[in-house]
Amino acid sequence: MAETEHVPVMAEEVVEYLAPQPGGVYVDCTFGGGGHSRRIAAAMGRGRLIAFDKDPAALAHAAEAAPAGVAFEAVQADFAQAPELLRARGVEQVDGVVADLGMSSMQLGHPERGFSFAAGPLDMRMDPRQTLTAEQVVNQFDERELADLIFQFGEERRSRRIARAIVRSRPLRSTAELAGLVAAVTRPMKRRRGMHPATRTFQALRIYVNSELQSLAGLLAALPAWLRPQGRAVIVSFHSLEDRPVKQSFRAGAQAGVYRLLTPRAARPTETEVAGNPRARSARLRAVERLEPVS
Repeated sequence: MAETEHVPVMAEEVVEYLAPQPGGVYVDCTFGGGGHSRRIAAAMGRGRLIAFDKDPAALAHAAEAAPAGVAFEAVQADFAQAPELLRARGVEQVDGVVADLGMSSMQLGHPERGFSFAAGPLDMRMDPRQTLTAEQVVNQFDERELADLIFQFGEERRSRRIARAIVRSRPLRSTAELAGLVAAVTRPMKRRRGMHPATRTFQALRIYVNSELQSLAGLLAALPAWLRPQGRAVIVSFHSLEDRPVKQSFRAGAQAGVYRLLTPRAARPTETEVAGNPRARSARLRAVERLEPVS
């Protein structure tokens, strides 16, 4: 599997907590640039690795074979569908699951995908087969719907001001138009250093368009039945809307005797990694091990 220009976040920690075993069955829920899959396959040596990604551009980089001895398959699908798609392949339970919930450099680095602030269409679809786009949301939702969406999925305190400006400026056709508009109406507000004023609005639209939180909820609900005893799950998140449900689900599972927490507190990237890959700075890694069911 060829690794693209995308640099996998906390790759060493992911492999450390996942602890791949020879002959096991492992799932990479978010193939992306293939960085985590490549390292997991190398650590396994032999076994089976199945990767999911709903972005066909990501899976285009999965053409190369995994190391000899590892049976590798890449599947274009939302990871929320993984359990049923695995059952169709004769896999009921797995030894390990990893999910990196961050955006890939391939998506951010290509303005035509509509994820970046550079001039491009208001698209933001990870899976081009789906019909809903960010342009439809921006230009068709009413002001209250937009404000609620931006507040809920972007945690943007000035969501009402932004929604009002969007409605008054319609139609908006490009990411650059939207980014400039949001910057103009929020510039007086203090922002985290280095953070673009439209970051939270773009995050909200992307999460909504791609149903990201619903997919995460589905994954967390399926994990206990999906993991074999002593199987492990490792999830890397990048903002509180992702990290909070992961933390709550893992802690609830530990209290119920389903999981053993491998990370009582979220693991963070090293200063060295952040210096070399600034996109890693907000990463949080949480990991659990499936316990034996109580008979």
